[in-house]
Amino acid sequence: MKILITGGSGFIGSYLAEYLLKSGHYVVILDNLSTGRLANIKNIYRHKNLEVHIDTIFNRDLMDELVKGCDQIYHLAAAVGVRFIVDNPVQTIETNVGGSEVLLKIANKYKKKILIASTSEVYGKSDELPFKEDAMRVYGPTTIRRWSYAESKAIDEFLALAYLHEKKLPVVIARLFNTVGPRQSGQYGMVVPRFVQQALLDHPITVYGDGKQSRCFGYVGDIVEAIVKLMDNEKCIGQIYNIGTSEEITIYDLAKKVKELTNSKSQIKLIPYEEAYEEGFEDMQRRIPDLSKAGRDINYKPKVSLTRILQEIIEYYKK
Repeated sequence: MKILITGGSGFIGSYLAEYLLKSGHYVVILDNLSTGRLANIKNIYRHKNLEVHIDTIFNRDLMDELVKGCDQIYHLAAAVGVRFIVDNPVQTIETNVGGSEVLLKIANKYKKKILIASTSEVYGKSDELPFKEDAMRVYGPTTIRRWSYAESKAIDEFLALAYLHEKKLPVVIARLFNTVGPRQSGQYGMVVPRFVQQALLDHPITVYGDGKQSRCFGYVGDIVEAIVKLMDNEKCIGQIYNIGTSEEITIYDLAKKVKELTNSKSQIKLIPYEEAYEEGFEDMQRRIPDLSKAGRDINYKPKVSLTRILQEIIEYYKK
């Protein structure tokens, strides 16, 4: 098949491109390199079955041409990272909402199957744990910029499902939970690569808030394999799936684990949210996915432990 990946030079997109090429597909990448990097695809850049376009999803003529010629679309292009989102709220909303609108409209024109990469952020501050796909969502006020990302991705989901029900466009939605692995940048607020880089340099490991907030970090290879299975399974059309891991750890314990694995001399330093981001910043205390639906429909079960993930990331940054 010929497969289009928007955001294909990003962290997850680059792994997806590699996976699909190894599976014998022809892959077309579109990326504007706002947060993606050509270095992410250096191992496949000259592959005979890879086509790369450095352009924006808002180039409607190009998008029409690429969508028309493909069999499937993975829509990963989005504003990412809490730091980026807080600093660039206009770009966040316009990219996530406007970009998805452009792509869904063209996908519908040619009736191309599309996977929308959503996020665990859509659950907001809900305390109905673990999060089920049909759970209630709770957000903070519109004056807090970090919620613009969650709201914009929720609108993506609404729009995709509207195209499904009204236009019969085949769509699948994957809500990704804290995906990590080698190649991920800490530049935009991603906590694991930031901790690893700080630890390797013996700089203070900066934990935002009190560090008692917890997350579940899934391996990028597991996540990529899962979303391909979602796309290839006809019964997943029109469905929403949590994809990640349920192995939970507090952010403070994560910092301690990184320090231990790197044999670092770093001190762990708590930084108030207001100092790290913005006045009134809000965070979720826990974020744990219920993976039973993905387990039932695509036999999804994460394979890589957090310790192994951190070891791979540490070796990556050492090099």
